[in-house]
Amino acid sequence: MKRYESYKDSGIEWIGEIPEHWIIKRIKHTTYVKGRIGWQGLRSEEFLEVGESYVVTGTDFKDGKINWNSCYQITKERYDEDPYIQLKEDDLLITKDGTIGKIALVKDIPTIATLNSGVFVTRPKTEDYITGFMYWILVSDVFDSFFNNNKSGSTILHLYQNVFNEFRFICPTLVEQTQIAKYLDQKTTKIDKLIADKQNLIALLNEERTAMINQAVTKGLNPNVPMKDSGVEWLGEIPAHWEVKKLRYLINIKSGKGFSNDDIDPNGIYPVYGGNGILGYTNDFTSSDVDLIVGRVGAYCGNVYLVTGSKWISDNALQIQTTQDYLFLYYLLKFLDLNRLANKSAQPLITGTMIKSETIAMPNMSEQKSIVKQIEREELRIKNLLGTINQEIELLKEYKTALISEVVTGKIDVRDEVIANCHAEPVEAHSLAN
Repeated sequence: MKRYESYKDSGIEWIGEIPEHWIIKRIKHTTYVKGRIGWQGLRSEEFLEVGESYVVTGTDFKDGKINWNSCYQITKERYDEDPYIQLKEDDLLITKDGTIGKIALVKDIPTIATLNSGVFVTRPKTEDYITGFMYWILVSDVFDSFFNNNKSGSTILHLYQNVFNEFRFICPTLVEQTQIAKYLDQKTTKIDKLIADKQNLIALLNEERTAMINQAVTKGLNPNVPMKDSGVEWLGEIPAHWEVKKLRYLINIKSGKGFSNDDIDPNGIYPVYGGNGILGYTNDFTSSDVDLIVGRVGAYCGNVYLVTGSKWISDNALQIQTTQDYLFLYYLLKFLDLNRLANKSAQPLITGTMIKSETIAMPNMSEQKSIVKQIEREELRIKNLLGTINQEIELLKEYKTALISEVVTGKIDVRDEVIANCHAEPVEAHSLAN
């Protein structure tokens, strides 16, 4: 892409050279910055579902805007207590705690609004920049590099106002800023659309995978085989040669051995399985004839996992052994959604008896193995497709990040770009060096 005619050293390591006619400014000389401090002990119990003023937190930021529907509200009296953080249209907000540097532009305020803790409100106090340009500066690598060079050694990250005030940024002319902001608005919108399309494709492939497995373990592979009524309402028709059985005739279940976090050995060689998969490793080997485990209690109640290699099973999981094809049973148990069996108490729980009482339809062993092979082939196909799509998404994200940085630092010149034609240009995830 085109470069500017001449460049000079910006004097900022992570920015490098900038166009000759651009200048450097500091936040403290150009920008109004305020955050809530103390605010007379505002407590979370004062947040209202319906009040007179919105109160914005970083969690309300969505795609560079404020999601007003997620904001809590407060009384007008609380809003009036601090006029310095009362929001105006086109203010720019930046998070200073938690996830540092999330940016949101204040647009379409439904009514009066103010800040909760963890957020700065900023707005120009000079005519050095427009808010639309500053938005792209703050979402670029320029600001990330500044913060990473100035954060303290503490494990608790915080963007202090005195640090933010020292942030130096590049200022083209206001005309150029407008051009840059429009260019990036349109380019990134198009990139985001491509990413969203690919993410939708991922969702469809995952749905296809689930439907394929469910069809295979309940109807088999041959759509022309004679069918019969299973007698089970949710199961419907099944292949005529399949048998309807209770799981109790096909599996053995027992609870795992007691295990505490103190038993975890970072250098252990035997995996410890629990209701959330592998919890860690130990050198205390426990032999057990297990093919599958099912989460027994809590948030992971009903989760199903394949167990491979040497085994050590914790007591928050049920051990399942079967004489059937264990992979077929794994897919079947996933289809059954065992979590629905759990009691609805504060600590959900399922028992082996509950699982054994489930009614299923089973083909013979040979057909089980054929079904598993077909599922594995399809899973590999879908996995490869998902891998390719995820790689494309990452490349698009990298391209977007690089594009923003290159444009706002003047490494490429977009002044002659025809903004109206941006939507017609193909966007590819490639190196800007190309």
